Amino acid sequence: MSTPPQELPSDEPYRPSDRVAVARGTIGRVSTILAQLEARSLFLVADETAYRNSGAEELLESELSTRQVERFTHFQCDPKLSDVERGIQCFRKTHVDAVLAIGGGSALDMAKLVSNLGMQQEQPEQLIRGKARLLHDGPPLIALPTTAGTGSEATHFAVCYMDGEKFSLAHHFLLPEFAILDPQLTDNLPPQLTASSGLDAFCQAVESLWAVDSNEVSVQYASEAVRLAFDHLAAAVHEPAPAIRTAMCRAAHLAGQAINISKTTASHAISYAISMQAGVPHGMAVAMTLAPVLLYNAETSATDCVDPCGAEHVRSRIGLILQLLGSSTPLEAAKKIEKLVSAVGGPTRLSEIGMGSDAEVEMLVRSVNTERLSNNPRRVTPDDLRRLLESVRY
Repeated sequence: MSTPPQELPSDEPYRPSDRVAVARGTIGRVSTILAQLEARSLFLVADETAYRNSGAEELLESELSTRQVERFTHFQCDPKLSDVERGIQCFRKTHVDAVLAIGGGSALDMAKLVSNLGMQQEQPEQLIRGKARLLHDGPPLIALPTTAGTGSEATHFAVCYMDGEKFSLAHHFLLPEFAILDPQLTDNLPPQLTASSGLDAFCQAVESLWAVDSNEVSVQYASEAVRLAFDHLAAAVHEPAPAIRTAMCRAAHLAGQAINISKTTASHAISYAISMQAGVPHGMAVAMTLAPVLLYNAETSATDCVDPCGAEHVRSRIGLILQLLGSSTPLEAAKKIEKLVSAVGGPTRLSEIGMGSDAEVEMLVRSVNTERLSNNPRRVTPDDLRRLLESVRY
């Protein structure tokens, strides 16, 4: 088991390079890692559809056949407490030398939750609610994402839903020991999933750049992620080629590294209710408000700035975003963002997803995740939020 420091330093890079691979064919490293760990028994957490359709099953089954494997594959998208509890029961059936997670963000988060909460004495709900602490690290986790989007393989967070409410557990135990990003596992992604996961990565990177908790390391990660996603996402959706898929995998991983330090901000905070109420895929829900939030943050002043570095610092970060998007003004950048979202099939107006009424706008205002709003560099009041949502109403 790994023994990282008690707290993750804010300027700590993700992992040594020998523990992260982003290249075609790197799924073959799984065998080397398992041998290095002397892993005879595995706990496999996999999205069944992704495991099969990505080609991971065919590529890994020969390797897994030589080891004792306990499989957990039946769980819903977006980890639910009931599924986490079932997973823990499965996890505790036998001694586990290593955990292998394969799929999108839901599968990776499920593996993080099950393998770490399964090592604790406290009840999962208490741990997820933050009423008890994680005291024991889980087995080494090898993460193999099959989408280019969430960056979960690069973060010390995991999401869980309880009674329709989203909770995000954060602890250094949750950071995977190994991340294998083999672009060939994304070759069969359908266009909508490519678009939504890619938009999630793009939005994470942009939000990271202006986040209160950002620093120079996260800015380096986020800047490259913005460039890669902005330049390659539309092609990944409409004309995917191996080099394009590789670029998007790298963008997603870099965005994950960035938010592992900075966390996300207003657009992510707004997105959860949009997804829950209208069934809009997460990345598309986030992207709906990225352009107006950019315009909003571009007007940060001394009176409403919550970033301790000050309003001028925030404006310089906005300037960096404009540079990365090849824009001279915030309005030009906002239009480019909306054009990208539309180009990959994402909605840009609430009316497009059936949420244009006064009552629905008010519901969104009341449902916003206030924790992520506090990481936005400009203070966001309910009235500000209402006006922001009005700007994307029709």
